[in-house]
Amino acid sequence: MSTRKEEANFAKSDQFNLTMLPGKFAIGLRTCKIFQLFRFVVINIKMLIVVSKSH
Repeated sequence: MSTRKEEANFAKSDQFNLTMLPGKFAIGLRTCKIFQLFRFVVINIKMLIVVSKSH
């Protein structure tokens, strides 16, 4: 049975045997700079809206 690089930390202990690992799509989104920039802008706009409502 081959073990992926991400699973190496979980193979040492039975405590984490049910931990979910992200799929290729999720890993792709997390490493995509364009998507990260888009999410950064969206989150900042949401924060500006919340702050503007409180003042």
